[in-house]
Amino acid sequence: MKAVKRTRKGMRTFLWILLTLAVLLTGCGSGGGSSQRGDAQVTEDSRGSGKAQVLGNGRTTLRIVSGSENAELEPILNEFAEKENIKIEMTYQGSLDIMRLLGEEIPYDAVWPASSLWLTMGDTQHRIKHMESVSITPVVFGIRQSLAEELGFVGREVSVKDILSAIQSGKLRFCMTSATQSNSGASAYIGFLYALLGNPEMITMEDLQNPDLQTQIQELLSGVDRSSGSSDWLKDMFLEGDYDAMVNYECLMIQADQELEQQGKEPLYVVYPYDGLSIADSPLGYVDNGDDQKEEAFLKLQEYLLSDEVQNEIQRTGRRSGYTGVSEENKDVFCTDWGLQPDRVLSPIRMPAADVLNECLNLYQTDFKKPSLNVYCLDYSGSMEGEGNRQLVDAMEQLLIQENARQNYLQASENEVNILIPFAGNVIDVYTAVGNGSEIEELYEKVADQKVGGGTDMYRAAVKGIDMLKEYDLSQYTPAIILLTDGQSGGDFGEFEEAFEELGTEVPVFSIMFGDADETQLQQMADYTNARIFDGRENLTEAFRSVRGYN
Repeated sequence: MKAVKRTRKGMRTFLWILLTLAVLLTGCGSGGGSSQRGDAQVTEDSRGSGKAQVLGNGRTTLRIVSGSENAELEPILNEFAEKENIKIEMTYQGSLDIMRLLGEEIPYDAVWPASSLWLTMGDTQHRIKHMESVSITPVVFGIRQSLAEELGFVGREVSVKDILSAIQSGKLRFCMTSATQSNSGASAYIGFLYALLGNPEMITMEDLQNPDLQTQIQELLSGVDRSSGSSDWLKDMFLEGDYDAMVNYECLMIQADQELEQQGKEPLYVVYPYDGLSIADSPLGYVDNGDDQKEEAFLKLQEYLLSDEVQNEIQRTGRRSGYTGVSEENKDVFCTDWGLQPDRVLSPIRMPAADVLNECLNLYQTDFKKPSLNVYCLDYSGSMEGEGNRQLVDAMEQLLIQENARQNYLQASENEVNILIPFAGNVIDVYTAVGNGSEIEELYEKVADQKVGGGTDMYRAAVKGIDMLKEYDLSQYTPAIILLTDGQSGGDFGEFEEAFEELGTEVPVFSIMFGDADETQLQQMADYTNARIFDGRENLTEAFRSVRGYN
């Protein structure tokens, strides 16, 4: 594996310009999957870090919390903001995070998750009004073209059991967002359950106890190579890695294929599982806080997005505006050579009741998905003394104490492995906990009791983490190293690079930046391992929750 020699932020800007200028020169890319309105550019910070992306500069501000997939619409939003003299602040979070927000004091004027399901579940106080679907996109499989041909999936209808058979035969592995952190993963997972149960009218609690279902869904999810907490980041991760397939929104598959085509690489062939197809309907709703001026601005935005002209432009990004196909002028965006079906009539599955859905998500986390193997390399250098250490202990309490973890669907499974490596100038110790019982909660006591002091060498800690991973059959886990540091590290990146190469498999090293941590060092490690950095300087607990959702 070679180190990636550019940052995601730089690559994102480069690809935005490249697609705008060059996509017209290629066959299937001639539709141009990215909007060309305005000057807004989508950056990594605006796609899941929790930072607000500001558009326009008006007196009235609309604060919108949105799914990351809507980041590609920022140029369209930017034109509206400039035209109407309204400032829009876009903050991107997972759909399940948005659902949880609805049960609290919502610090936003509007919500825009991927699916109305999460508004229905979360808005128990009925604070959301004027809710309208802005676009729809199905959740599909994208499989490397040659592999799709080998599997016999090209030019025919494919079922979830066909996909399961390919996984069971060892011919198919795929990437997918976490069903407990992202709508695309949750939607795909519920679709799998429906199909494996034979498409019942409604999934029940009794259905979830079916032994055949449990065996089949475990086998299907055993095919997951990499997980992610964000649909948009999953696409970027896929493009920078070496994977066979991913489950994601149709619109993001189109963007991925446009980028693959520009790079001269093999495209993904899109497969629509006919017996388990789920749909994201992108609802935009207003949070009613009694501010007439904001409500008027929101209604203007919504009217703009639903206008024929803008709906047409949204369709040019690969989203649909209805369930019966796309307009004739936009069919070129939905390239049939890539398996896309612009005329397909979409028949979505029926989502289960809220209590059953909650049980589905809990079972995914504790029983059905491949167990996680988490290596926590935690900085206990002298600079962490005081408030930094207190925040670290509080954050780990939310992950390791299972009653807390359950509130965010982050609880451990019976076979999960958690390894703690406290470090300063050297590795201090190594502690391991297996399962979801007393061991993992005892691990929290180690976190709380560890003293701080000394220098900082995150590379030695990461190398020790790699050494620990060598003791496991990583094909049976979703492994990740989670590194927290608050300073500039001594040590040698080359030592880490050598150890990582010897491991022989791609394991992401996710970093949490805290205090005065050197972002350049962390970015180098993230780029090298196809991972990402999380900013814990404002809220360390949220940063740990976010990174934990990526495996």
